[in-house]
Amino acid sequence: MTAVKDMFKDILQEVMECELADELGYEKSERTSNDECGNKSKNYRNGYSKKTIKTQMGELEIKVPRDRNGEYEPKIISKYNRNADGMEEKILSLYACGMSQRDISEQIKNLYDVEISPKLVSKISEKIMPDVTAWQNRPLEAVYPFVFMDAIHYKVKENHQYITKAAYVVLGINLDGQKDILGIWIGENESSKFWLNVLNELKTRGIKDVFLFCVDGLTDFRQAIEAAFLNAQIQRCIIHQIRSSTRFVSYKHIKGLMVDLKKVYQAINEEEAMNNLILFKDKWGKTYPSCVKSWEENWDILSTFFAYPPEVWKIIYTTNIIEGLNRQFRQITKNKPSFTNDDSLRKMLYLASQKIVERWTQRCRNWDVVLSQLSIIFEDRIPA
Repeated sequence: MTAVKDMFKDILQEVMECELADELGYEKSERTSNDECGNKSKNYRNGYSKKTIKTQMGELEIKVPRDRNGEYEPKIISKYNRNADGMEEKILSLYACGMSQRDISEQIKNLYDVEISPKLVSKISEKIMPDVTAWQNRPLEAVYPFVFMDAIHYKVKENHQYITKAAYVVLGINLDGQKDILGIWIGENESSKFWLNVLNELKTRGIKDVFLFCVDGLTDFRQAIEAAFLNAQIQRCIIHQIRSSTRFVSYKHIKGLMVDLKKVYQAINEEEAMNNLILFKDKWGKTYPSCVKSWEENWDILSTFFAYPPEVWKIIYTTNIIEGLNRQFRQITKNKPSFTNDDSLRKMLYLASQKIVERWTQRCRNWDVVLSQLSIIFEDRIPA
């Protein structure tokens, strides 16, 4: 987080310079100014004094500008205050606005009633990208029992118009039962080639094995998984399957159809589920053939969870884990309907990710039981 720390320092410095310029009545680049009566100012800049302040990111040394008369006292951090804990969160909240120059300038103006230059905004933007890139390329663990993938959509400006782009989020659960965001990719269209590039990138960063991929109805993801992680199994989200397969079911039939469909995905084992799917087809196949066909064609990746104990079912049955993450992203970006470019979106999601992951301190529920089950099922694939 060195770049973020430098950003905070730069903003503090610029705000103090603006405060002093406002008090003296002339900018740093100017020699002096006249008062309302045309008289020369009797107060001048007088160098800097060093000051070390404490922040949530560690100690930070800043240069506090001085005036000759000793009248200037920074408003952003008072003369005798050396603790800026919490202040950087206010500053860094700027980046949740999408990183446009106008957004940042307006936020600084609202917070501290001072203007910052476009040059500083550009400097800030340049400094955060190395952290984003380093995070996206950081080494990963060798084995992840579960990996979840989902997409969240935003409006992004491209070629002078706003288009819908997806932020594809990959979340993993490691052998310690800890969740982590493995990466975020921005793209317009998903394809098997796109997903294969993502998966190969994950392998390059250190992942050697994934037991189960849990996905929604993302296009061509299955083909890419089979090419990149030959031994991995796939579980399609049951909730997504229900939504997609019943979207054209008549309102007058939906209640009765769902009663029969629940007997399929809530069966105690796959044999019972298959028998109930046959009965479901006999009853509803002629009226809603596309609904039945969707379950039949995807059955091999819908029924994966039946091979596992209930403790594992609760983790892989749906993609609720990653959907919960995306809800947090939406909450953070609810006041930002669009982004100026891909990097603007990446920066915002990166900073949001850092705050979200900090709160993930607990292991998945009943992880000891889950791990003991996995150790038996995947005995040869769990490192000693």
